[in-house]
Amino acid sequence: MCIFDNLKEKEIKIVDTTLRDGEQTAGVAFANNEKVTIAQTLSDMGIDQLEVGIPTMGGDEKATIKAICKRDLNSSIMAWNRAVISDIEQSIDCGVDAVAISLSVSDIHIQHKLKKSREWVLENMYNAVSYAKKNGLYISVNGEDASRADTDFLIEFINLAKEAGADRFRYCDTVGVMEPFSIRKTIEKIHKETNFDIEMHTHNDFGMATANAIAGIVGGANHIGVTVNGLGERAGNAALEEVIMSLKFVYGYETDIDTTKFRELSKYVSHASGRELPDWKAIVGTNMFRHESGIHADGALKNPKNYEAFDPSEVGLQRQIVIGKHSGKAAIVNKFEEYEINLTDKELSDMLDLIRQTSVRMKRNLFDKEIVQIYKDLKNNISAI
Repeated sequence: MCIFDNLKEKEIKIVDTTLRDGEQTAGVAFANNEKVTIAQTLSDMGIDQLEVGIPTMGGDEKATIKAICKRDLNSSIMAWNRAVISDIEQSIDCGVDAVAISLSVSDIHIQHKLKKSREWVLENMYNAVSYAKKNGLYISVNGEDASRADTDFLIEFINLAKEAGADRFRYCDTVGVMEPFSIRKTIEKIHKETNFDIEMHTHNDFGMATANAIAGIVGGANHIGVTVNGLGERAGNAALEEVIMSLKFVYGYETDIDTTKFRELSKYVSHASGRELPDWKAIVGTNMFRHESGIHADGALKNPKNYEAFDPSEVGLQRQIVIGKHSGKAAIVNKFEEYEINLTDKELSDMLDLIRQTSVRMKRNLFDKEIVQIYKDLKNNISAI
């Protein structure tokens, strides 16, 4: 059995942390109603678990988490906590059904951030997890900076967390330094030694967050932490839309998540976060299904599968054939057929030259009205301005 077949058969849980790690992006602050709307939309789409914030911050943060919990969403609702009993008490007060309890596990963090010892980390983790378990919560114990931690210590950490009552381990590539081949091997070893549920939480500092997350799944993990648009600290996190569509179309994984809402949700989160959604964004950017180059446009018109990995309706987008400098004759013929205009061979050749010249002069693609005007001017022997 190949690794692809193995992945198809496993149950993968999606944990969205747009409202926690995503909002920790420098300069981002969601309005209370925006957080509720995002949570509702994610739940309606079929996301398994939502990490919605940090209750111990109090104020609007805690009030919004309570409001989300009161909506009785289909998704599990998780709150983020330090390994501190008072943090967990605040989460319980909000009404969440799950908590993430986070501790640094790399020696660089333990020595230079916490200024403590490995023993201190293990003891505080055990006490916090035990308290949460006594209160009936689902528990993810988070290994901050796990990708730079000693693997044997991680295994010891996880086994102790299991003993205390944790339900899964969150493997955090906190500064995004891993790559897919080594992260797969690491997860394979950890999973073999612990036989425990593992969540991949990957950052995009080297542009490999999505690849690393999926490599971890191939290695034995069964949860993936994501954010809408890959929002997150520094270069961001693994993007929800990239992870799901990669699983679905690259690995053949069957998902119940409603991907047709991706474009709409991405636009909303882009607006709420004040972060532009680029046209060239993977999966949800408009350029995904926008064709200009003559060869590509011709191929897409003949059969979209020539240049599209999946149908645009899968993510709520539409196909576009745009006219500009790189357009070919097939695209121009197709455009004028929309206006029930059949160009002669001479008109087509002249239009192609004029369209390319105009596009270069204006440094962009042309609007339909501009293309039609060029045609009218050509018919009337009027020179372009």
